[in-house]
Amino acid sequence: MWKQFVAGAGAVAFAAVASAADIAGAGASFPAPLYAKWAERYKAETGILLNYQAIGSGGGIKQISANTVDFGASDKPLKPRELAKRGLYQFPTVIGGIVPIVNLPGLRPGQLKLTGPLLADVFLGKIRRWNAPQIAAVNPGLRLPNLPITVVHRSDGSGTSFLFTSYLALQSRDWQEQVGANDAVQWPTGIGGKGNDGVSAFVKQTGGAIGYVEYAYAKQNGSASVLLRNKAGRFVPPNARTFAAAAESANWRRSPGNHLVLVDQPGAIAWPIIGATFILVHRDQRDAARGASVLKFFDWAYTHGDAQAAALDYVSVPTPVENLLKRQWARVITAGGKPVYAPAAR
Repeated sequence: MWKQFVAGAGAVAFAAVASAADIAGAGASFPAPLYAKWAERYKAETGILLNYQAIGSGGGIKQISANTVDFGASDKPLKPRELAKRGLYQFPTVIGGIVPIVNLPGLRPGQLKLTGPLLADVFLGKIRRWNAPQIAAVNPGLRLPNLPITVVHRSDGSGTSFLFTSYLALQSRDWQEQVGANDAVQWPTGIGGKGNDGVSAFVKQTGGAIGYVEYAYAKQNGSASVLLRNKAGRFVPPNARTFAAAAESANWRRSPGNHLVLVDQPGAIAWPIIGATFILVHRDQRDAARGASVLKFFDWAYTHGDAQAAALDYVSVPTPVENLLKRQWARVITAGGKPVYAPAAR
């Protein structure tokens, strides 16, 4: 559903930008539900169209590196060395949660409890049935179905996968040594779905399935999420409150290149798998006006988009961090040695 959206009426091809002021972007599906909401309102207020394709973080990095879009989007932050190599700059827009979702007959959302090590063993294919003793041990009194487990994972390069596998690598030495953490890995078992919507669809139609998606997709599709044990040892649900609790420890001021991975954060009610989603732009803009259009859109989103972000259970970047980023924009993103856009702090 979210693979492509265009603000305003009528379909527009990916490369067919309506005017010089309109904006083309591509990448992560993680923030696509929110970018669609922002784009719709921005179009109504300014007349400027945002044409965004949710093709996955890997695709977004390739598209911006090739200069075929005005901005790329990735849930996997690039390290400072990689940014420098590609001539790119990145900044976060919002923070969201990655949630395991299941299709288990007879179980309501939030009934099933899982731990990080259990989740790793399921995705390694070491635990193959839902009534396995390891799962039953953390779910006393819960009637678990005698069903085979079908693992559903992303088939495309995905920042969502990067965050999910980064968490599993922290929780399981076997996962770290056998699979690792990346936006694309060699999955030991399971079937692949393209995008968050593809994973959601496979889980919904497959009894006994488990997958992982950005929370907005789980909420929108009515998917059954699980309770996950956090670093404090508590089983917590995925929601805006637990995402915000995990995000509180983020220290952007000490993150060169704005590179920050936010999995397994401390906090009594912190959700264990959260991450920021990032925008990628060229430091040296070939067209100052187009570069300014991108920054104006996200400046507007920082100022006016918090309510829509909260409605979809994303966590907004704190205002002091937004102001820090805006100062970076004025210093780092230039055309002909001059800043393309210098926003005011709020």
